[in-house]
Amino acid sequence: MITIDVPIWAARLRVLRESRLWSREGLGRRLRQVAAEDERDRLPSPAVLAEDVRQWEDGERRPGEAEADLLCRAFGMPERGLFAGERSGTTLWHHLTRIPLVPGLVSEDEDEEERTGRAIERPDRVDEATARYFEALADAVSRIDRAPSALVAALRPVFAAIEGFRRDARPAVRRSLLALASRDAELISRMQHEAGNARGAREWSDRAIGEAREGADTLLETYALVQRAGLVDATGPREAVEAALSARERGRITAGMAAASRRYEARGHAIAGEEDLCHRCLEESASPPEQREQGEDVRYRLDVPAEPEAVLCAGCLVDLGRPAGAVEIFELRTAASGAGSALREGAGGPERVEEGRGPVGEGGPYGPEPGYATAFATARMAHAYAEAHEQRDRAAALAREALALARRTGAARALRELAMLHLPPDPSARRRILL
Repeated sequence: MITIDVPIWAARLRVLRESRLWSREGLGRRLRQVAAEDERDRLPSPAVLAEDVRQWEDGERRPGEAEADLLCRAFGMPERGLFAGERSGTTLWHHLTRIPLVPGLVSEDEDEEERTGRAIERPDRVDEATARYFEALADAVSRIDRAPSALVAALRPVFAAIEGFRRDARPAVRRSLLALASRDAELISRMQHEAGNARGAREWSDRAIGEAREGADTLLETYALVQRAGLVDATGPREAVEAALSARERGRITAGMAAASRRYEARGHAIAGEEDLCHRCLEESASPPEQREQGEDVRYRLDVPAEPEAVLCAGCLVDLGRPAGAVEIFELRTAASGAGSALREGAGGPERVEEGRGPVGEGGPYGPEPGYATAFATARMAHAYAEAHEQRDRAAALAREALALARRTGAARALRELAMLHLPPDPSARRRILL
């Protein structure tokens, strides 16, 4: 029987906060945001609010009536749903394992949550329904737009649970769990990459490849190798090129994977200064989207990359010392998308940017993207404009936007890109007024 040493309401509060990937400080900020103006004036400082959250979650003190009302507003839940919930057993096992509890993941008449809780107590009970639950859970967590480091913290317990289950699972279920473990590890690897943890990115990529090999899933191993090729900032250009080539040498590879591997290989050649090889890879990867999708199993379809194709190609030109070509790509892509500038300028300056996202109401200059991806794409644009010595003010504005967004989203790759940016001198600074 699962037991915990804090009240159920306290455990549920922490479980629901962590499922949204909010820190205690982040929840404290949200309490201030949802408070009315007269309420906000009476609230303590953010540091004190974060300490209040700790006390509530440790069961040291139950929120008062006004505090409970603010918590319900912040979570968008009624008081009963926030502090009680329908099933205490679900709260117990989520509290113990730190596996995210995603409200609404399963319908009320399904018992995947309770089934998984029983499997936590008795791993030999794991079945295909448990595997499907974890597949849906990993997919739901991956769609949350938060800092990459927060996503890593949420996905690690999922990987640990899958690893624990597969040791006692039946062969058919074990294969499903191995595939899930591989995809979870690959996603963690990419988030470590975005968070600037090169060692972690490599280690989790190795796990993803290893889990696929143990499950004898050649196509999944190819998928992991293609994604490994995209970790060029963590692995270096030589290893990225080798991973891309290795992926295409496998017995099975989809058209989409082959195209992505060539784009990642092109990036490796660009960083190494190998212009001809880079251009050849980009030309070979330029197959029509409909051709890439035909016959592809959705289970092996590549996730949307952090770098859209236009950004990756433009980045190759920047790495090759041809920023003017990169600017042309960005201008064409922006015109085609109808998004205008990545920076929306107006009388009041740049638009307000929400935590983890691009300009309010937009997904960034290339459609819906995670905040860290938008930050990197914007930093790449700023780099291209600066290197091309075109529109200095635009380059500076893009750099400021990328910096602000990177800080909000923990986008280490965007910050590293900005560190390489050198704005040309301001012509107005050299003007001399002759009297």
